[in-house]
Amino acid sequence: MDAIFNTTASTTLSFKSAMLTIVVSFALGLLISYVYIKTHARGSYSQNFTLTLIMIPCIIGVMILLIGSDVARAFSLAGAFSIIRFRSAPGDPKDISYVFFAMAAGLACGVGLHAYAVLFTAFLCAFMIVLSKINFGARKSSYKLLKVVVPENLDYERELEDVFNKYTLSHELKKVKTTDLGTLYELVYIVNLYYGTNEKEFIDALRCRNGNLNIVLGMTVNSEYN
Repeated sequence: MDAIFNTTASTTLSFKSAMLTIVVSFALGLLISYVYIKTHARGSYSQNFTLTLIMIPCIIGVMILLIGSDVARAFSLAGAFSIIRFRSAPGDPKDISYVFFAMAAGLACGVGLHAYAVLFTAFLCAFMIVLSKINFGARKSSYKLLKVVVPENLDYERELEDVFNKYTLSHELKKVKTTDLGTLYELVYIVNLYYGTNEKEFIDALRCRNGNLNIVLGMTVNSEYN
């Protein structure tokens, strides 16, 4: 088999080393993809991306094997890849970092440093799992969009103030408009809830002040109000 896979370049590519690189890089890709799935928030990941993470180390490893120390081969490979145009929206920074992670593992396998590739991947995967378990970097508060409908005769600035002081770090009234032929007011706030605030309790406290009229608590802040 070595005779079949030997190249005419100055660096000889053996079948044994090629298979070792492919197997190790594939295994590391599986591990990286598995850790990505386990540490991703609420499982909202793309299956295609997880499969890509498995493929990248193996592809990079094979590319490095093929290039070896041949400069001409490296330039020809770079020219071939420059033809390919990738069209995709900018991804999440964490996803991009996992792509570089997979590339680094494949690069280490490609140059023959399999033990270092395994060590590097194992340590970084362990660190990512630990950081995910301790919820490192999570916000201790969250900004949300709050819409409250109140009767026209309600002094909302005074009546709602103590509720906001109890449940929010900060609140800002962004918009006031009349509805239902002027008999009701719709108030739009940006609220910064305390970490761990029970949203149902917060809404129930507001309902007691606005006569059980409509209340909408958005999960994200619309850029219009930023």
